[in-house]
Amino acid sequence: MNFLEELQWRGMLQDSTPGLDEALRQGTVTAYIGFDPTAPSLTIGNYVQIMILKLFQLSGHKPIVLMGGATGRIGDPSGKDKERELKSYDELDRNLEFQQQQFYKFLDFNHGDNRAAFVNNIDFYRNMNVLDFLRDVGKTLTVNYMMSKDSVKNRLESGLSFTEFSYQLLQAYDFQVLFQKHNCILQMGGSDQWGNITSGTEFIRRNLGAKAYAATTPLLTKADGTKFGKSTEGNIWLDPKMTSPYKFYQFWINADDADIPKFMRYFTLRSKEEVEALEQTHADNPRERKRLLAEELTIRIHSQAAYESVLRVSELLFGKNADQASLRALSMDELATVAQEIPGFTMPKTAVENGLNIVDLLAEHTPIVASKSEARRAIQGNAISLNKEKISSPDAAINHEALLHGKYLMVENGKKNKYLLLVE
Repeated sequence: MNFLEELQWRGMLQDSTPGLDEALRQGTVTAYIGFDPTAPSLTIGNYVQIMILKLFQLSGHKPIVLMGGATGRIGDPSGKDKERELKSYDELDRNLEFQQQQFYKFLDFNHGDNRAAFVNNIDFYRNMNVLDFLRDVGKTLTVNYMMSKDSVKNRLESGLSFTEFSYQLLQAYDFQVLFQKHNCILQMGGSDQWGNITSGTEFIRRNLGAKAYAATTPLLTKADGTKFGKSTEGNIWLDPKMTSPYKFYQFWINADDADIPKFMRYFTLRSKEEVEALEQTHADNPRERKRLLAEELTIRIHSQAAYESVLRVSELLFGKNADQASLRALSMDELATVAQEIPGFTMPKTAVENGLNIVDLLAEHTPIVASKSEARRAIQGNAISLNKEKISSPDAAINHEALLHGKYLMVENGKKNKYLLLVE
């Protein structure tokens, strides 16, 4: 595929420096994107840039993932309205190591001349003292040049420390080192990085007398203008322990219909022809388009097994055919996911050791019914189910054998009211 044409039809190209298209036609090109390890995991917001690297590699070019072991210690002012809170070195190192492991899932680091590579920019500065930095790096750009960048201008009124002001120099020098050591001629990133990236091309022009290139993507926003990558609960993480595959899947299913054409173009690996055919086939069914995107991304970012687990949880919560067998087939982790999606209550395990009457369970250990008499009426009306089995008698007793994985009970009052009791 032609990389720039691929970005253009997907709506993923904001700006690029002159001559980039011609340079990409000359053969395999090396490019990089930087990722500062300021969070414990990559997020779906990071995945926009990961997709850029993926498409770049699929176009036959070589991607470098630059891990910000140094820049993460400083903090990028781009897109921020106030000073970042600095992370400890230990936390940054842990984050970097974990994020690096995540990248192995998304890019090919093992095969071909264009296999991806990791570089950590802490290696550029480890043996550089402050005087060397000021002479060799700080001398390259004037303060006037640096002040003209939006990332600086936008922060002057609210305050900008020298620490964050220097970030632009670090990112520019990173590009120069990668150009010299890895023949990396292109830096990519979000549109908020344009100033920092073009400072790097200027470094290379002034210090090396050479030509380097820049390309940026638009900042992805939702139809309502809010920032992409968050739900009402917060960030959508790529770590399944921080955002479960089920919640990840639901993020796409619950997306605004108006966002789906953009989301599909940014995140699918389907071709232009496949996307356009899919949109034509399902023109009147945006939910199916969301489902297809949710399926593709859940499998790619998590796994086929995780996707199948999502379907089992979804069937239990929303399906019409969920039964006792399908409930008992759920794993402990899947039940924990269910527990996050429906009302839940906790009761002591001692309560069921000698057998607990169903009426007592409903009335004394949960707010499902207001009284024992209401519990009896619900049972007589055939409304109460325990672990997907109808309770027909108010004399029924629940013991330890009824617990799912030794700790859960699912109680239903009617078709729509589902509860999960944690017994511990």
